[in-house]
Amino acid sequence: MQILVIGASSQIGHFLLPRLAAAGEDVLALSRQPRAGDPDWLVGNLPGGMPALPPLKAVVCLGPLNGLSQWLAGTRLPGTPHVVATSSMSAETKRNSSNPEERDLSRILREAETQLSTVCASRGMPWTIFRPTLVYGAGLDKSLTPVVQAAIRRHVFPLPAGRGQRQPVHADDIAAAIVAALALPAGRNQTFAIGGGERLSAAEMFRRARRTAGSATLPLPIPRFILNVATLVSPAMRGPIHRLDSDLIADNRHLEAALGIHPRAFTPGPEAWQAAS
Repeated sequence: MQILVIGASSQIGHFLLPRLAAAGEDVLALSRQPRAGDPDWLVGNLPGGMPALPPLKAVVCLGPLNGLSQWLAGTRLPGTPHVVATSSMSAETKRNSSNPEERDLSRILREAETQLSTVCASRGMPWTIFRPTLVYGAGLDKSLTPVVQAAIRRHVFPLPAGRGQRQPVHADDIAAAIVAALALPAGRNQTFAIGGGERLSAAEMFRRARRTAGSATLPLPIPRFILNVATLVSPAMRGPIHRLDSDLIADNRHLEAALGIHPRAFTPGPEAWQAAS
């Protein structure tokens, strides 16, 4: 039986598909855009644009969690496939954000997690949810990579002050955790936080990203008082700037004990900031 990977063109999918192939799994990849010349690459989107599917061994969703939970609630999949999905640590870290949109995101994620686990349990389908921290590694993320790429274009790298701890996690380590969860009974019916193997300050994270950008840039330190002014000028910046002094981390002990996954430290190379093909 096959494993359906929804969001196969994502940064995690870029690493997951080869790992599943190496494990001998038969994969159906699905994304919003077709992959030329690949008959096993399906086109669809959650929740209402999914194609007809054969009986499946597992469903791995790297796309919107609320779309997955809605689709599962309204769809009767044959058999009892294992459902694995990625959520986000934002479900917890943005719960009490000063930004109402971020609080809404946290609520939506938590509600989708609950709906997914409830639907799966009612149908006898095992489930696994991963809550990653900031994800990087394939040049496709919407957080660090845009900063690095913009700095390369402008030859100036902004370095905001920030005391809060960060724990960037490589997309390939999440892919490895997904493969382990599919293979090990200890991965079933569990929610796993997953962060990188190193905690560092937000300021150090940006400094290290600059050093690994692969192109010379002029460092531009941004002191705290400038950031404070920015929150007054642009209310939308208040949440991101205030979080620079907040810890956005994950406790990997459950992940390591159950799945034997030990994510790498934050030591990216220039390829981490180049969009994967």
